[in-house]
Formats: sequence, structure tokens, C-alpha cells
Amino acid sequence: MGLPIEGLILLCLGFFVVATLYSSVGFGGGSSYLALLALFLGGFFAIRSIALICNLIVVSGSTYLYFKEGHAKIRDFLPFVITSIPLAFIGASFRLEEHIFFILLGFSLVTSSLFLAWQTFSKKTPLERVKTYPKYLSYVLGGGIGLLSGLVGIGGGIFLAPILNHLRWDKSIKIAALASFFILVNSLSGIAGLVQGDMLQLPWKETLALAASVLIGGQLGIRISLKRLTPNGIKRVTALLVFVVGIRILVKYLPQVI
Repeated sequence: MGLPIEGLILLCLGFFVVATLYSSVGFGGGSSYLALLALFLGGFFAIRSIALICNLIVVSGSTYLYFKEGHAKIRDFLPFVITSIPLAFIGASFRLEEHIFFILLGFSLVTSSLFLAWQTFSKKTPLERVKTYPKYLSYVLGGGIGLLSGLVGIGGGIFLAPILNHLRWDKSIKIAALASFFILVNSLSGIAGLVQGDMLQLPWKETLALAASVLIGGQLGIRISLKRLTPNGIKRVTALLVFVVGIRILVKYLPQVI
């Protein structure tokens, strides 16, 4: 891969900022890591591998804090992860052709950006009224998002959280905790799928530098109060970045299959 030092520094700075912002609002940053990597790298195995590793590093700290403070309970999250874990593994183990991967990546980035932007405009009720849904819906949502997560190399929380907030599945803090845990287990499953398919590619210099960047950013982000961050503004700017890169990827690779 061999990025020049200037490019690696810019990429590390971008990863640090993404990890800081995303961890402060309950996500790992996988979609934005993919967006940034797609601008600098061409090898899609390396893109998927690095994004999943960085996702894992960020959400590990967030998940620990959510459980420590009592916002997360395994039994409430099991219906989502029971189906997402095997399907994320299956998705990650697919050896996709390069143009197919980038088309899926482009569509997932555009979709995730719209979900993220839409979440900032959704109205919350003051009392955060919770609705009850049949348990099979949790299995279906977990499985579907898990499969997509494995295919493109993200944890899936950026899709899951807005949907659950819209459905009023539970209080927002618990949804954030679920999204963090969901990203954690799907990232682990996705990495296992890449290993099984002999597709895990982690150039040591770039991987270590980017891992260090998200570790510092993630630890900083989860310790910053949401009340002082204006998370909606952060999400809108991030959504715009991800949307633009997703469109750019689609413009480049869609003509190859049309």
C-alpha cells in the first residue's frame, strides 16, 4: 500500500477527528473510516480490514462504559446480535469483485449519511415514550443489518440506531448502548469472516498509525459530555462528508455494471 507520509498524517488526523466525534454520540465511525480510506487507498480488502479494526477499538471503550453505568443489559440485546453475528461473518467472508464491493460501499455510505442526517431532524418526545414490538422484529433487523455490515466493513450501528429511535424501541441512552454493543460484536464477526476468507489485509505501518489515532480519539470522545458537543451539528457535517464520498464512489464504479 505504501502511503506517503503526508497522506498518512492527513488520514490519521481524519481518523482521530472521526473517532472523537462518533464515540461521543455512541457510534464507532466505520462509515466515515470507509469514506476516508476510499479517498486514499485502492485495495478494498485493506479498506474493509482497517475500518473494522478501528471500529472495534473505538466501540470497545464505549461498550465498557455503557455496561459499567448500567445502560446495557445482555438479555435485551441478544435478539439483535444472535442473528447479526453469523450474518456479519457470512457477509465478510464473501470474496466480492472489486467493482461490486465499491458499489455496495457507495450505496451503504449514501444510505448511512441519509439515516444520520434524518436522525438529527427527528423529533423526540419529552418523556421518550417506549413502544412494544414483537421480538421477531429484533431478529430481522439484527440479521439484515449484520449481513450488510459484513459485506461492506462497518459495524451497522449507524443504520440500527436511527431505526430504533424512530420506532421508539427504548430510551435513547439504551439505544446508543445497543448500537455500541452491536458494532462491537459485528466488527468481531466481520474480522473473523475476513480471516476465514483469507482477506484480512492490515499493512502494519498504516494500521498501527490509524489504530493509535482512533484509540486516542475514541477515549477522548466518550469522556466528553454530549451536552457540550452539539451532536446534531456534528452528525450533519459528517453525513455530508459521507454522502459526497458515497456519490463519488458510485459515479466511478456504477458505469462498470450498466
